[in-house]
Amino acid sequence: MSGSLTQALYTAQSGLLANQSALDAVAQNVANVNTANYSRKIVHLEQRVVAGTGAGVQISQVTRAVDEGLLKSLRKEISSFNQYDAQQSYFSRLQDVFGAPGDNTSISHVMTELGQAMEALAVTPDQTLEQSEFVRQAQDVMLKLEQMSSTTQELRLQADTDIAQVAGLINSLSSDLVSLNNKIIQNGTTGADVTDLRDQRDAKLDELAGYIDISYFYRGDGDVVVFTTAGRTLVDNSPVATAHNAASSVTSTTTHAEGDFSPIYVGPQIADNDITSEVRDGKLKGLIDLRDNTLTDLQSQIDELAAELRDVMNLVHNQTAPYPGSSTMSGTRAFLNVGTAAVAPAAGEQTITFANNSDTRITLFDASGNQFNTTTVQAIMASASYGSGAAAANGPWNIAEVASAMQDWLQASGTPSATVAINSTTKKLEIDLNSTTYYMAMRDEVNTAGTIPAPVGSTASNATIQFDANGDTVIDETVSGFSNFFGLNDLFVDDNADNIWETEVMANSFSASAATLTVYDGTTSTNIAIAAGDSLANIATKINAATAAGVTAAIVPDGSGSRLRLSSNDGGNFTITQAAADTLLTDTAMHSADVRVSTQLHVRNDIISTPSLVSTGAVSWDSTKGVVGEYYRSKGDNSVIESMSKVFAAANAFDSAGALGSSSLTFTARATSIVSYNATIADANDSQQAYQESLTLSLQSKSDNFRGVNLDEEMSNLMLFEQAYSAAARIASVIQNMFDSLERIFQ
Repeated sequence: MSGSLTQALYTAQSGLLANQSALDAVAQNVANVNTANYSRKIVHLEQRVVAGTGAGVQISQVTRAVDEGLLKSLRKEISSFNQYDAQQSYFSRLQDVFGAPGDNTSISHVMTELGQAMEALAVTPDQTLEQSEFVRQAQDVMLKLEQMSSTTQELRLQADTDIAQVAGLINSLSSDLVSLNNKIIQNGTTGADVTDLRDQRDAKLDELAGYIDISYFYRGDGDVVVFTTAGRTLVDNSPVATAHNAASSVTSTTTHAEGDFSPIYVGPQIADNDITSEVRDGKLKGLIDLRDNTLTDLQSQIDELAAELRDVMNLVHNQTAPYPGSSTMSGTRAFLNVGTAAVAPAAGEQTITFANNSDTRITLFDASGNQFNTTTVQAIMASASYGSGAAAANGPWNIAEVASAMQDWLQASGTPSATVAINSTTKKLEIDLNSTTYYMAMRDEVNTAGTIPAPVGSTASNATIQFDANGDTVIDETVSGFSNFFGLNDLFVDDNADNIWETEVMANSFSASAATLTVYDGTTSTNIAIAAGDSLANIATKINAATAAGVTAAIVPDGSGSRLRLSSNDGGNFTITQAAADTLLTDTAMHSADVRVSTQLHVRNDIISTPSLVSTGAVSWDSTKGVVGEYYRSKGDNSVIESMSKVFAAANAFDSAGALGSSSLTFTARATSIVSYNATIADANDSQQAYQESLTLSLQSKSDNFRGVNLDEEMSNLMLFEQAYSAAARIASVIQNMFDSLERIFQ
């Protein structure tokens, strides 16, 4: 090789500069030994060659001590950990409200106390204290159901608010990553060190992974492209906007499936860019699962329990009236088209028909419970003296004619000012005797001999009422009990409109039988043809295509299956029926939806203010009274409250709701199942969160150990680079002396 003093000086200078940069890297490493997200910088040296001749040393590159494969695994686990961690505070609050099965504040405990109050009232049905205690315990159950439901919806609202927050943070991080990408490319083009910028970008990627599941890759120019694991781009040459508008309020009928929540958009805010159903991990996934699955399942369980309690208890309570009877009755069933009072109902008018030799006895009692007058519904409907004239035996009768005939009989039988009519606003049956002398009570009977009307003293048994809900002469619903059909003596009321209908929980593989469905709002009928083999989604599509029906259909997830839910577009009542030979609605158990029942259900207001209005005893028959026997009321009769107590304590058929399968359980046992389910999923989340935390910390520790600064190693490097720097400086000093000597020679 050839050279000169000048070349030697340049070579020594390169050693000074290279080792100076290396020393700076060591200094940076030592200074950031405790800095989070800092990766150890490694200076790589290489021989500098100019015109094929060695010219000293130069820095080839400065790299970071990172394991990209380990970082990818870590970010995946960060996403999973944050999914469960996001739910911790929610489950904690649910536990506070739902409690444990043995807690005095749990729904299972208050159910038990209600059962005990029934038993106590059955022993002394005429005692004010026991009546008041029963009403108080019933109110406590209603309050607990309402609290559970309200808390569930408050948490769903909070989850939706948090989703909007997370969407904003994802949006901000996407912008930060694009900015760092640009800086890395700009600085990398000029050969500047970009390792610190890469550290900052890694920290942003870690944070982003905590919010949403991500995948990414690096381009040759050093920038990173980030997208969700479902393939939605979050970061490219420019940030992609992520947005979600939080709901202002949430109720049990608010669902993502029905479009009630704003979508989570990535990119332009169009339907195709909604990623709500695509998110697979991260805090966002945890919040979505809470809002749309976990909490809605709990709500479904609460509503099923509340609806069953309402229906079972009201059926028994409607078998009679408070002692000695009622002077006013207000029904809870709202009708769509009661028709005009007439012997023969017209098309489109809703009608009832008595079946199975059923009849309902209407009796007026004096203040002591003695019979004053009695008849049956069959008798007054068949009589030319009441209503519009003699109607067909058993029916069908439109509702207006039934009300008219009952009013005529009451006015002619001791209560001349009595009114029986359908309220023009609520569309519900209302009875007012306008009398302080007599009281009315009903008793369903069956005439085993088959004669109509049922003779006095016939066997007490719930009447079978067949209801034509759209006036097409096809029976659409069968209800047990005349008073129960109208809801004249309900114990529990919810005041919900019949503007939402839904099926029971159906398997996602459900396949329909052919049917013609009819949506009826009291004036307009819209027919919808369903083909054999249609899925729930196909049925929903066909219903939505029938815009004249005025309803919107949606498939709502519930537990491991789904419900087909129909909602009125204008909030008005409607019904859905099927042709006579069809079974689709029967197969799916389509019914006026139970959703929101637990929020609205309460003890009837007049019973709250006057607990003695609780019906405890039945209308009884005594064949020895009078000439042919008489009906009477006994203040100490406990037959009805005892029946309620037995039904409450007996196994009841509960439908599948929110991951709780259909079962035959007592009300207390079903309530315990709800509490246990909540505790189980909370515990499962704790376990998953603890496991993911352990795994994440383990990977984080490995990554930190790999990328972190080792002071012993840095001290070793410091001495190495210091010696190299000193040697290069010594060479430069010697060469400088040689130049000085040459200058003196030539002077």
